[in-house]
Amino acid sequence: MPVSVVRFNLVEPGASPAGLGARYRAALDMAAYADEHGVTTVQTEEHHGVGNNWLPSPFAFAGAVFGATRSIAVTVSAVIGPLHDPLRLAEDIAVLDLLSGGRLVTVAGIGYRPEEYALFDVDWKRRGRLQDELLETLLKAWTGEEFEYRGRTVRVTPRPLTDPHPLLLVGGSSKAAARRAARLGLPFFPSAHLPELEAYYKERLTEYGTEGWTMMPTAETPLLHIAEDPDRAWAEFGEHFLHEALTYASWQSGEIHSAVRSGATTVAELRAEGVYRIVTPEECVSAGLDNLVLHPLAGGMPVAEGWRSLRLFAEAVLPALAA
Repeated sequence: MPVSVVRFNLVEPGASPAGLGARYRAALDMAAYADEHGVTTVQTEEHHGVGNNWLPSPFAFAGAVFGATRSIAVTVSAVIGPLHDPLRLAEDIAVLDLLSGGRLVTVAGIGYRPEEYALFDVDWKRRGRLQDELLETLLKAWTGEEFEYRGRTVRVTPRPLTDPHPLLLVGGSSKAAARRAARLGLPFFPSAHLPELEAYYKERLTEYGTEGWTMMPTAETPLLHIAEDPDRAWAEFGEHFLHEALTYASWQSGEIHSAVRSGATTVAELRAEGVYRIVTPEECVSAGLDNLVLHPLAGGMPVAEGWRSLRLFAEAVLPALAA
């Protein structure tokens, strides 16, 4: 049975506060429905100061999802580590771990948008050192014991539920990220299918004498939308996928590797490319994908269309895969 993921970034260009609030509540209803139908994971993410209202507070959203669900995991992929106060982040994750019964998965990256660092007055050039401090602080804080932090003795409470600590992965597409994960004995989450970087991480584990593992996107991990008539859906809703693809493309330089990377400039090019796919339930079942990532509200997708996609996924795709 493939891993099933429902992804939310709550983008809606030009949304009013009331409209965006309705979209947030719809996402929570969708998460509850996905939970009831055996979807594995809700995935969310963090970006700041984006004109299309990209979600900036993934842990607040995760807490709301946990309140609406009972079994589904929430993966924050990724939190931009250097933008957060390490002690406060340790507290927030501990509380969510307790609240959810251990269902939170955090991928810590350093981001790739200098504008976000400028927004919070954080030095872009120090992002690597800040990420080291953040990860080291989280691991110490979650022991519940006193430790030295910026020249003073501190203690963080409460301790999280998960032993030895909530699931924390180091994300990224660089050797520096792989070294950081290996040095700390943390699992590594490459941001794309990068076997060479996975091999480098394993070599560093041996060098540091630590243990870890890799959670890496497969070579083919498209973002899915399910429709009975893909031609109609592309014609009516393809612009929403293109909006997201163009937003990502505007952020990513040649050095950035991402599983969601598109070079398309038109809906037709996007459809041909295959990063975003609108497929029938039957096509989804027969695709043979190891990870099914549904993106029901992509790029400001109308909520009603998002529900149609999610219901087809839960009621036609998942039961057929389980049969």
